[in-house]
Amino acid sequence: IVTTPEKWDVVTRKATGDAQLSQIVRLLIIDEVHLLHEDRGAVIESLVARTLRQVESSQRMIRIVGLSATLPNYCDIARFLRVNPQRGLFFFDNRFRPVPLSQTFVGVKTLNRLQQMRDMEEVCFEKVLENVSRGDQVMVFVHARNATVKTASVLRDMAKNEGQSKHFAPQQTTQLGIAEKQVARSRNKELRELFSDGFGIHHAGMLRQDRNLVERLFSDGLIKVLVCTATLAWGVNLPAHAVIIKGTQIYDSKKGSFVDLGILDVLQVFGRAGRPQYDTYGEGTIITTHEKLSHYLSLLTRQQPIESQLVQSLADNLNAEIALGTVSNIEEAVQWLSYTYLHVRMVMNPLVYGVPPKAREEDPFLDNYRRDLIVATAKSLDKARMIRFVQHAGALHSTDLGRTASHYYIKYSSIETFNELLKDHMNEAQILDM
Repeated sequence: IVTTPEKWDVVTRKATGDAQLSQIVRLLIIDEVHLLHEDRGAVIESLVARTLRQVESSQRMIRIVGLSATLPNYCDIARFLRVNPQRGLFFFDNRFRPVPLSQTFVGVKTLNRLQQMRDMEEVCFEKVLENVSRGDQVMVFVHARNATVKTASVLRDMAKNEGQSKHFAPQQTTQLGIAEKQVARSRNKELRELFSDGFGIHHAGMLRQDRNLVERLFSDGLIKVLVCTATLAWGVNLPAHAVIIKGTQIYDSKKGSFVDLGILDVLQVFGRAGRPQYDTYGEGTIITTHEKLSHYLSLLTRQQPIESQLVQSLADNLNAEIALGTVSNIEEAVQWLSYTYLHVRMVMNPLVYGVPPKAREEDPFLDNYRRDLIVATAKSLDKARMIRFVQHAGALHSTDLGRTASHYYIKYSSIETFNELLKDHMNEAQILDM
């Protein structure tokens, strides 16, 4: 079964029906385990904790394998997955790359947005020209579909203005003649205009046949500079000697604002640098603003440890365990929390999670702090009528509302909103407004 963490979480949350599936699983492979650092990380934590507890209660072995391309504190993840460090922990650094990678970081200092764009384009052109004049191909990664055409046109115009077009133009061969006829048949106007100057564009909005044509022309060496979006790095194995990431601000439609390009994308793009059969080394360049320079440097040199994000969605995950029946009182909940990555990192780095240094000294495994965290969360769930929390006995009982929220993956914050705004009698407008 190949699935997302969220989907498998839904399957394993139910005590009946799909539960048989989770009973027959003997191997759980978690790809991109460094997602623990992101919002979705809490799901992976609850899945691993549930699986480990299932192994202990059923005495049936389930092997857990975690994979990641960027994991600074891999020893902590190993401890969380209950891995034997001598036998089950494998770490591959840059020595294992088929082609060594040289990395360049460029920070643009100006604060004016327009000037920033111009400076980035100039730096980008210098890097492109440096590689193309040596006879190498370059991939320039931008973060919007319309930016591919814009950047390619700017680079082409700069080459013409500086009299450097000869380096970019493809060599006159019979292969070029055939390629020109194929490009002339394309309905993509920008593609036709840019090809004669040795430039190409590639993004998910183009027709499949145009994308295939561009990929073929680039691998044949007829396109010297390919300006593309990160989808190319994820979906197609098309290496180049040098890759350039121009700008690190990417629009997130969920947040409605620009966010930093994720380290995953950066690594995936840098993975395209260097062709094993032709190059002795590859070049990766990232052009960003000056204040973001240290952020990407620390991420790419594995200096920033991966932290847990479970606290933000502790209510949802605790409710799911109570609804499933694996947690029925405070003691069991405290024990459940000891199986999470949150516990591993709280012990290692207490200050990040607001644990006072004194508490860590008096209570090395943070049992009391975990209990306080669980009690506070249980009170919140009780207030939202998702569970019944009997404080004097420490008992936790699920309610119909809590079970419904767990089975249908409704967040605690949404239930709070429903409790506050849902009335017995409401018209359509009021319901939509809610």
